[in-house]
Amino acid sequence: MNQAVQRWLKFNVVGIAGVLVQLLTLTVLVACLGVDIMPATFVAVEAAILHNFFWHEKWTWADRARRGHLVSRFLQFNAANGAVSIAGNLLLMRVLVTSLRLNYIAANLAAISACSVFNFLFSEFLVFAEKVVSEPGKLENCGRR
Repeated sequence: MNQAVQRWLKFNVVGIAGVLVQLLTLTVLVACLGVDIMPATFVAVEAAILHNFFWHEKWTWADRARRGHLVSRFLQFNAANGAVSIAGNLLLMRVLVTSLRLNYIAANLAAISACSVFNFLFSEFLVFAEKVVSEPGKLENCGRR
């Protein structure tokens, strides 16, 4: 199986587990603690982002040489995937729950699905992009005939 396909499958396995983290967090906050849907969605998405980063770092992109420090990668992941997930989820939850009166769990699943492709692309080409290692002697021979 192609490495890109394997990575996409791993990404989705982690994502499904992250969905469970997000839905559980959302349900506890809304149904058990009475938190309003919008701040509860924000906290639930952030919980899933933390979960997903850990597993992407340890499994999905474990084969790649890392660029930068772990904290730097997490901040990039949170900025890229977090921005897509939080903005996408909050916007879609507002429309689907508030305007269209969909159940908040169904609406959250729809929002997660809509954001997943963008999150994979940001992760693949930005956050977990392979560290470029120059070949030894490349620069020394530059310009010589």
